[in-house]
Amino acid sequence: MTRITRRATFAAGAALALPRFAIAQADQRPSITVAVQKISNANVLEPLREQSNVGERVCLTSLWEGLLGRNYQGQLQTVPVLATEVRRISDSVVEFKLRQGVKFHNGDEFTAEDVAFSFGNDRMFGPGGPNSSGTIRVGEANPTRGGKELPAEVPAVANRSFPGLERIEIVDRHTVRWINRTPDVTLEGRLARYASEIGSRRGYAEAATWLDWARKPVTTGPYKVLEFRPDTSLTLAAHDEYWGGRPPLRQLRFVEVPEVSSRINGLLSGEYHFACDIPPDQITGVERNSAFEVVGGTIPNHRLTVFDKTHAVLRNPLVRRAFTHSIDRQAIVDSLWAGRTVIPKGLQWEFYGDMYIADWAVPRFDQAEARRLLREAGYRGEPIPYRLLNNYYTNQTPTAQVLVEMWRAVGLNVQIEMKENWSQILERSPTRAVRDWSNSGLFSDPVSSLVNQHGPNGQQQQVGEYANEEYNRLCVELETSTDRARRRAAFRRLLEIGEREDPAYTVLHQNATFTAKRKEIRWQAAPAFAMDFRAQNWGA
Repeated sequence: MTRITRRATFAAGAALALPRFAIAQADQRPSITVAVQKISNANVLEPLREQSNVGERVCLTSLWEGLLGRNYQGQLQTVPVLATEVRRISDSVVEFKLRQGVKFHNGDEFTAEDVAFSFGNDRMFGPGGPNSSGTIRVGEANPTRGGKELPAEVPAVANRSFPGLERIEIVDRHTVRWINRTPDVTLEGRLARYASEIGSRRGYAEAATWLDWARKPVTTGPYKVLEFRPDTSLTLAAHDEYWGGRPPLRQLRFVEVPEVSSRINGLLSGEYHFACDIPPDQITGVERNSAFEVVGGTIPNHRLTVFDKTHAVLRNPLVRRAFTHSIDRQAIVDSLWAGRTVIPKGLQWEFYGDMYIADWAVPRFDQAEARRLLREAGYRGEPIPYRLLNNYYTNQTPTAQVLVEMWRAVGLNVQIEMKENWSQILERSPTRAVRDWSNSGLFSDPVSSLVNQHGPNGQQQQVGEYANEEYNRLCVELETSTDRARRRAAFRRLLEIGEREDPAYTVLHQNATFTAKRKEIRWQAAPAFAMDFRAQNWGA
């Protein structure tokens, strides 16, 4: 008779348990590949530098998170994320209770010190900025400083996003107060916008250079950077300690595929699970195969034509006004977008609520008025350069070709200059005159788009394309006034100046984004550029 000892029992049990243990630990979650036309304009993943539509797609929901965010399964309403409670103390002070138990990708716990760092000079504003992350709590030693030289674009984005920030005050480990120099009724909205995300203070300090940090940031999102190959691919791995639940994907890979046809062919062949930025005229072709579908629609982003008023010809506002009246916007929507988008009432959104100017409209299509304005301006057919990228925006090149013909019809001699990147688009030179752009509505107030992009701290003025004294004064009033009626009047006047009297830009149409995928994949497209691969939006 065989005698069974405790040692033998343990050994037998261990032998039986090992295969079961191995099977249980095998990660059965899928890996997904997404074909995009571009991963990042700046080849980094730091939102303070990568302020772009393509960057929003890969950075938001998957990688970065802020105190507040947007409901990507709803109508982009502001929702709590890393903050659980928000309390208005005054017109210039907001207190946030932080979510407890949140882990960064490096395993550190998320605390108030990380919030102070994220909005501090080291990461955001640079030397001499308003909020030093080294002087945030009386009687406590300064936290480790990053000592990294910031690209010029970083403080530029910070200053236009948070122009009134005085300091972040730490109340306790899980409570902070945002203290503004000026009243600001939009603070909560600003903290839900792209650029307000929170990074790890220690992760930043340990990165050898700013670029090392920007290409592999340490954040709290459901996925973390595994490998970033600029201009080629970005691979994210599941962050299994994510506070919002175990991510549904083991790996999420974005692959840069500039050509629409290549993205579609790769999807149909099984190489990709998703193909982004599908033009409307390709949707029917994709859906002829019953295994595939195209999802998406309009998003809170406007496509614009932008003017450089320092150009010799465009100094005269009459010429710019002629541009705006030469455009048959409905023809563009009908022919290039198959009626799948709309013409908005200028650079504004209905979700502005009582700040929305319902009786406003884009300049009417009126060729006779355009010709009259050009005669009055004394325009004699001088060439006007028009800079654009090759289909960075969906339908960008065909839209430009249509616009050039519309402008030519009234006597404007506009010549397309194709550029390779945004640096070339924005480069100061005698040929900078007209360019393509888009503006997003980042929260429910006019400062989110009009002031943020076209005001004194906005990109258009920072690159030297536009300035108007009254316009800039009204931008400041819109940002600092708490009087709703005065703010609404200021906004209307800003639209009058920027879209009619002294045009900074003209709105073409609301943007839309369409994504092709296999029907069997249960995933909902958000009304935004961002793609949500969190648990609540996968397999539901």
